Amino acid sequence: MHRPPPVCAAVIGGSVALFVVDAVLSQGATLRGGLGPIFQWLALYGPLVQEGQYWRVLGCILTHGGPLHLAFNMWVAYSLGTAFERAIGSGRFLLLSLIAALGSSAFALLFNFEAVTVGASGMILGYGGAMLVTATREFRRDIIFWLVQVAVLSLIPGVSWAGHLGGFLFGLPVGVALRFGPRVFARAAPLLLAIAGAVVYITAHPERFRG
Repeated sequence: MHRPPPVCAAVIGGSVALFVVDAVLSQGATLRGGLGPIFQWLALYGPLVQEGQYWRVLGCILTHGGPLHLAFNMWVAYSLGTAFERAIGSGRFLLLSLIAALGSSAFALLFNFEAVTVGASGMILGYGGAMLVTATREFRRDIIFWLVQVAVLSLIPGVSWAGHLGGFLFGLPVGVALRFGPRVFARAAPLLLAIAGAVVYITAHPERFRG
């Protein structure tokens, strides 16, 4: 197993570290399906984001609901993200990660405002969306097959289909920008990041934007 590049290493290392610390602070409750203090502080929950706890929009990405949830997401983040980060560079990959994470949280807030949402899977779906646009024809078939599998898993009760969909949809335009080259990406990425942030704000405050 090769050492992951910086952004993937930060996502994996940060997620594992937070889970371990939460398990210690909760005296092992998180290992048995309980909720630790870090989970409660970082999990995405619409009413609390609405009150101004905006750190949850990104913090939820590094928070997981149990050891299996953590292990599965980190395995996919490593296997999918490592190669893509090396291919496009860590700076571009970081922007993709942020845009996809914000898009994932925005859709989770839009469709499941009062649900508690955690996990990196929405951001990882953003990687899939970007790779779908940039991949070769042969590799694109593998990406489509994987996306179909994830779509089926998203139908399981308790899985955030909205977060998955949001991450994927926001990853697509990043992939388009990557395909057009560095100059286009340098102009498009900040705009996409701003749009993702604006959508998060709108979905976190639906009362301000109702007609």
